[in-house]
Amino acid sequence: MGNASEIFLFVSRISKDNDFVMGTLYTIFGVLSVLGNGILLFVAFRKKSSLKPAEFFVVNLAISDLTMTITLFPLAIPSAYAHMWLFNLTTCTVYAFCGVLFGLCSLSNLTVLSCVCWLKVCCPNYGNKFSYCHASLLVAGIWCYAGVFAVGPLSGWGEYGAEPYGTACCINWHAPNHSSAAMSYIICLFFFCYIVPCTIIFLSYTFILVTVRGSRQAVQQHMSPQNKITNAHALIVKLSVAVCIGFLTAWSPYAIVSMWAAFGNATDIPPMAFALAAIFAKSSTLYNPIVYLVFKPNFRKSLCRDVAHCRSTFCRCFCQHSSAQKGTCRQSHHIDECNSTRLSNGLPENHRTCRHCPCTETVSGAKENFTDYSPQQTARILKGSVQTEVAVSQLSNEMQSDFL
Repeated sequence: MGNASEIFLFVSRISKDNDFVMGTLYTIFGVLSVLGNGILLFVAFRKKSSLKPAEFFVVNLAISDLTMTITLFPLAIPSAYAHMWLFNLTTCTVYAFCGVLFGLCSLSNLTVLSCVCWLKVCCPNYGNKFSYCHASLLVAGIWCYAGVFAVGPLSGWGEYGAEPYGTACCINWHAPNHSSAAMSYIICLFFFCYIVPCTIIFLSYTFILVTVRGSRQAVQQHMSPQNKITNAHALIVKLSVAVCIGFLTAWSPYAIVSMWAAFGNATDIPPMAFALAAIFAKSSTLYNPIVYLVFKPNFRKSLCRDVAHCRSTFCRCFCQHSSAQKGTCRQSHHIDECNSTRLSNGLPENHRTCRHCPCTETVSGAKENFTDYSPQQTARILKGSVQTEVAVSQLSNEMQSDFL
């Protein structure tokens, strides 16, 4: 682990009960984040051919959040339960690098996405020209922007180290007290990765809401399109409020603590303040997919369709397995016997439906091949004392319905 000072930094400085709570919260966040972001990526993959350019940022956001969950939570959870950092200094540096890189990537995604929404709503002449090429370039720029601040501490601009509460790693908040480079890094991080994004997001969604309100007033006299536009307006308002609240909730505590550490004495800050800030920051991986799965109708509809498809596939497989066990619908030459019932005159008649097997494909396939078997199906008609045997296909539709 190193010298005594390093050992002190890697031992938890909060109570075991608080560490247990943090480990439990991280476990819940991790499971829900993997499920939420995994579902979001699954839906995006299923509808990849119809993805809009602006939705590239939603996919990129899910990728960064999911990667952050996979790289950080497996290390933070056991350390929290063990009441100490369980890994070496190199792992601590990698942990801190991944946290800064993927955290700033998610934050930049939200910022660029707000700008794209503003462009499409407030400046439709330019927003309609936003293409896949533009989206791809911006996604690459997001990763480069986050990479600059993540690589900075590795090159001497700032430092990575153990968190003051001792069971995780991030930026060394004690470094600004004795290093001007670390001080400038934290100031730039606060300005370019919190103040600027917060301002852009707030202004973008403010202009969007103003534009939406003006367009709503412009269509008040047109009742038919008003309902559709009102629904779109309500959706935009909900999405805007959710994104702004989520951004401020996740990153404001960390911004406050970072400035407190940069311009004050980091040793005077309670370790629990850093722990709470870390909890709020990691919660962003949880609610980002929820926001876009709940408030984006196309993602929600795709998810419902995929769930229905998976359910029907499962039921079909289960049906086939169950039918094989019961001996129903085994072979094609046994289908008539499996699907047979009795007519009122005692002769077997096939409905092409199996009473023991709800397989829709068997039913539909049988209906398509009904004409192949219909000439072989006969019925006896009693007129007075004369009994006549005719093919069912020769009967009228009304009489066929009585038999079938």
